[in-house]
Amino acid sequence: MPWQVLIGNVAAVSLVISVWMHLHYKLYRLSKVQAELGFGLMMGLGAVLSMLLSVEVDSGYFLDLRSTLLAVSAVYGGPLAVLMTAALTSMQRISMGGAGVEPALISILLISVFGLAVHFRFGRGSADVKKALACAVMVAAVTLALSIFHRGGWSHITIVSLAVISVKFTATLAAASVITYFHAFTLERDILKAALTQAPDFHYVKDRNSRFVVTNLNVARNHDRTKSSEMVGLTDFDLYPSEMAKAFFDREQEIMATGEPIVDFEEPLVEENGRERWFVTSKIPLRNRHGDLIGLSGVTRDVTERKRLIQQALDSKSVLSQAMTEMSDGLAMFNSAGRLVFCNDQYRAAFPRSADARQPGAHISDILQAVMRNGERIDVSPEAGEDWIATEAAQLFLTHDSEIPMFDGRWLRQRTRLAADGSALVVVSDITAMKHSEERLTQLALKMKGLADTDALTGIANRRVFDEAIAEEFARARRAESALSLLLIDVDHFKAYNDTYGHLEGDNCLRVIGEVLRSIAKRPSDLAARFGGEEFAILLPGTDRDGALRLAKMLRSTLHRRAIPHSESSKAIVTVSIGVAHMSDRFATPAELVEAADQALYAAKKHGRDRVEAAAAQARAA
Repeated sequence: MPWQVLIGNVAAVSLVISVWMHLHYKLYRLSKVQAELGFGLMMGLGAVLSMLLSVEVDSGYFLDLRSTLLAVSAVYGGPLAVLMTAALTSMQRISMGGAGVEPALISILLISVFGLAVHFRFGRGSADVKKALACAVMVAAVTLALSIFHRGGWSHITIVSLAVISVKFTATLAAASVITYFHAFTLERDILKAALTQAPDFHYVKDRNSRFVVTNLNVARNHDRTKSSEMVGLTDFDLYPSEMAKAFFDREQEIMATGEPIVDFEEPLVEENGRERWFVTSKIPLRNRHGDLIGLSGVTRDVTERKRLIQQALDSKSVLSQAMTEMSDGLAMFNSAGRLVFCNDQYRAAFPRSADARQPGAHISDILQAVMRNGERIDVSPEAGEDWIATEAAQLFLTHDSEIPMFDGRWLRQRTRLAADGSALVVVSDITAMKHSEERLTQLALKMKGLADTDALTGIANRRVFDEAIAEEFARARRAESALSLLLIDVDHFKAYNDTYGHLEGDNCLRVIGEVLRSIAKRPSDLAARFGGEEFAILLPGTDRDGALRLAKMLRSTLHRRAIPHSESSKAIVTVSIGVAHMSDRFATPAELVEAADQALYAAKKHGRDRVEAAAAQARAA
């Protein structure tokens, strides 16, 4: 009979954990507190069910697996979860009565305390085999200790008691292992979902009928939606003109029919205002584990700005190529003894101060002597001496290219190539125009880099630059133990502003806010950046919490003085909410610093908007 009870209890434990896994998957939007309380409630109900299925093995003593669920609640749920589970378990045991009430409550207390010890020892977020094993060993140890105490010593422990303890150990290890696997699966799912929805490009997944299944926020905003969920079920026919939508649809159906993906497919899109935008798209068919086609995944990147810059570079290159083609080259041939055999007029004209020395039969040393004596090259002093002549003469019999700055501001490129008989062919080109073009290309490259690092709308740094900067400054602050603060700024009621005044005025509003941010982040080390949409960030190296709060309040008051009208706001002007976080030992990564500022921003919006909130200063949990 006890074994049947234990089997029934094992089934009950399995059922409870399975139900929780399904519920948690459906209710993944629960907060941490809600999830812990829900986990504790479910484990508590499971413990009560196990106790209802128990059998009385001695007067007032019952056999069940409540300790398994209680331990799992403590180890994997934490204080809130085990408090809920222990309360339900204790009430049920008290209601059952009997002589074993007091030992049972002691067992519940010990399992809860030791389970929390394991929880904090291995970390709240960790889930591995060691943690599961520690959970099972803890249950077996407490059960064994209480059995020894109850029976009056180790000598009174029976084979049946040890077998029951083994079953509890096995059940707990199995339950903990399942929870461990489920946590790892949930983490993987959350990482994949975050990677898809938070990626900077346009990411989306469609079903076999080309309906959107999931998109990231960029796709939704590009189609005037505020949430990714608003895209679910739509097709390109709901978003684009019918002819364009049909082209998209036919191409996607072909991908799914042939199984051949498209990679980096460039296509233009002409907007209603006549502006042409360019996109690079990659789409791949998706198959389930059985190989059945289930849809496709796509990523699209707006490369309009890159196309414009590339075209500018190509135009500049075309100008440079034309200049190279039309310039006149000088040609000279020297024999293996270093004497000039042949040269054209362009060769002598390229070197006006040593032209008389560049005659057939002249030795290379005599030509170089004339160059040095007449100061023809600005990189050679008239007093350079014989060592320079000997070194340069030896270069004649090496295959190499060199650039020569001339006295009159010209630049010459001299290319020396050796023939099989030891003679040397020298080609001299005037590259003055090319040098000037290189300078322009360098300036263009600097301009391109600036555009790549700058948000096109607001003129401040973009998200990529911010991500690189916070990683670098965070590491520097950790090494130097210096201050680092972060402001996260969100424009209050910005959707209502766009709906009221239109997107053009919305863009103008964001430009003004960008100007305000630049006026606040004055130091060279400060970085004002567009974080995304109507969210902005200011990174403040070397600034402590009080300094960051002062700057945040200054930003808020500066925006007040700009008084941008906003009829849908209670303040009648555009305002911002600001979250402030200061680096301390409790942040292990830049992401944690950003998360703290984001939580503070959330608090500012929750408490009425148009205000500044600082992140809580309590120490981070292990």
